[in-house]
Amino acid sequence: MTKKHTSTKIGRLLNVFGSAVAAASATRIGHQPVASDLRTLGIDPVQFSAIHRN
Repeated sequence: MTKKHTSTKIGRLLNVFGSAVAAASATRIGHQPVASDLRTLGIDPVQFSAIHRN
């Protein structure tokens, strides 16, 4: 595995982790997460917005 390949994988991992933190934070305070964060996590933003939270 080359250094470039390794750093690309680490960058992707950090991007997914950052999106997960951002989406969780938004949801926790009752806001809709940013669509790009949801897409990064493999979640359809339209379907996510259809979820009713109490």
